[in-house]
Amino acid sequence: MSNIATKLRLPNLKETQWQILAGPVLIMLILAMMVLPLPAFLLDLFFTFNIVLALMILMVAMFTQRTLEFAAFPTILLFSTLLRLALNVASTRIILMEGHTGSAAAGHVVEAFGHFLVGGNFAIGIVVFIILVIINFMVITKGAGRIAEVGARFTLDGMPGKQMAIDADLNAGLIGEEEAKRRRTEVTQESDFYGSMDGASKFVRGDAIAGILILVIEMVGGLLVGMLSHGMPFGQAGETYVLLAIGDGLVAQIPALIISTAAGVIVTRVSNEQSVGEQMFTQLFSNPRVMVLAAGVIGLLGLIPGMPNFVFLLFTGGLLGLAWWLRGADGKGRTSSGTAADGQTEKDPIKQESLQASEATWQDVQFEDMLGLEVGYRLIPMVDGAQSGELLGRIRGIRKKFAQDMGFLPPVVHIRDNLDLTPTHYRILMKGVEIGSGETQPERWMAINPGNAVGSLEGEPCQEPAFGLEAVWIDEVLREQAQTQGYTVVDASTVMATHLNHLIAMNASDLFGRQETQQLLDRITKDMPKLIEDLIPGTVSLTVLHKVLQNLLAERVSIRDMRSIIEALAEHAPGQTDPDELTALVRVKLGRAITHQWFPGSGELQVIGLDVGLERILIQAAQSGSGLEPGIAENLMIQTERALQRQEAMGAPPVLLVNHILRMMLSRFLRRAMPQLVVMSNMEIANHRPIRMSSIVGGQ
Repeated sequence: MSNIATKLRLPNLKETQWQILAGPVLIMLILAMMVLPLPAFLLDLFFTFNIVLALMILMVAMFTQRTLEFAAFPTILLFSTLLRLALNVASTRIILMEGHTGSAAAGHVVEAFGHFLVGGNFAIGIVVFIILVIINFMVITKGAGRIAEVGARFTLDGMPGKQMAIDADLNAGLIGEEEAKRRRTEVTQESDFYGSMDGASKFVRGDAIAGILILVIEMVGGLLVGMLSHGMPFGQAGETYVLLAIGDGLVAQIPALIISTAAGVIVTRVSNEQSVGEQMFTQLFSNPRVMVLAAGVIGLLGLIPGMPNFVFLLFTGGLLGLAWWLRGADGKGRTSSGTAADGQTEKDPIKQESLQASEATWQDVQFEDMLGLEVGYRLIPMVDGAQSGELLGRIRGIRKKFAQDMGFLPPVVHIRDNLDLTPTHYRILMKGVEIGSGETQPERWMAINPGNAVGSLEGEPCQEPAFGLEAVWIDEVLREQAQTQGYTVVDASTVMATHLNHLIAMNASDLFGRQETQQLLDRITKDMPKLIEDLIPGTVSLTVLHKVLQNLLAERVSIRDMRSIIEALAEHAPGQTDPDELTALVRVKLGRAITHQWFPGSGELQVIGLDVGLERILIQAAQSGSGLEPGIAENLMIQTERALQRQEAMGAPPVLLVNHILRMMLSRFLRRAMPQLVVMSNMEIANHRPIRMSSIVGGQ
């Protein structure tokens, strides 16, 4: 089987190796032509190949629909220029060495261009060569180089706007991560292409100058070699060597002219779904009135005595015929679109389209977005990529940071304006339901009092939307003063981003659905394929795994350490199927990470504890399943809230440490009223960490 697979892969491998070696082989061939003398037959082959290559490049340029489809053009331009120069060197060598033997000394291609194209007259050849060089150097190459220069400048200037537009579409959910990555790569490639074309155009201009110098050197050198080395008279030496030099120059400049034209086609085209030929024909010959007016002008000139009447009137008839054909085709198209095959008139296309649009289809079914942000009209610039909205970049950073911290990628935030909101108001929605709202002022700054700020500020009092802290909207001029007084000063986009980040963290378990579970499972399978294959879905179903991960996220436990989670499930799932019990066992496995999350370092753990008597009563209630008595439950709630306030005043983490049996029950009971409270089991604490009960719940 392996041999068959190897044989099947072998052609692709050979093809790849051939493509990789094409560039180095061509470079070695060019260097060899510059150093080694070549026979006339090989020169004929290489000159013919040079012409064919130029024609192929022009045809590819004509048929490309987008500029980046021929992104290798600058490199090909460099190689083709080097090839022509190498051929010039090789042909110059053989002309000076063997030119006295006859007109075919440098091959039949050079001979044909030197005799047939210019009639064997070297004066005509020189004039034709100079005209070709002027056309190439002064017109085509100069224009293409200028267009490439301007294109490179505008492309580089437009890159930030294009990048922000891509980010806006990504954050709005119009495109996915892969499409955004592809568009960013395309923008970068486009800028690189025009920058390369700006420099590559200098190759062609330099090639044109080199062609003139090589022609002069060949003619002067040929005259000297013919008269001094071979004793030829001046006239014979001039006729022989000048014609060979002219043939050599023409056979090099014609391909150069073709490739310069291809460069002009590449940089002047406008990207759409049509090739250059289709664009030219459809846009030039699409209007019959243009044909009629052009026929009228050329017809009037054709009636003037002394003008070439026959030719002008011939073109007049051709243009009128073309106009009649275009108008007839246009009318036929309209008739066929408005009349059915049986002769009955169909409905007007616009009316038909509107009728179809009025019909309900499954496309009208709109699903709720997992996360949404609605803004008033004054906040639109903050979320508009075209207006350099900073909030888009912040939201992207929030999603990336959340994925790094919590272990899964939150859904895309779909942003839209809502004219029903007040101009500076915004709403954050989850599954179509509002989970938070606030008001922000784009032109001002929010000065937040973290609790130790001194003095007052002139501005509009408000409340920080994420954590409910006292704040003031201030003007830009008071920003430094507010920072000096101990206020935390943030801009409007930071206020919204912080609020969104807080709500995403608080609702992480609800945002983690079955689809995210499957995507996370696919991601883990790449690293631990065998373990996942044996565990899921054979031992643990996707539903149970989803519930366990949701339970962890509900209590702000990161699921980044999926290896430990999978190992814990693989160890305990065969004997335990309850997701809540499995969650408790997974938490013990993650104990070190949970402890480090709330108590970084290796110092003492300051926690809230339970009174021994109260703990005994709670354990009995948990084991019997009778639940808490109302009096005990109310007293437990009040005392825990007081202990939590003392803990926060001390600057210690809001952690309640309880017996492992009580953790799940107390977490569900207490966190409804105190969502910031963290309930940890004593089995989740590392043995080497010292513990101090800074507050006791249930004590006298």
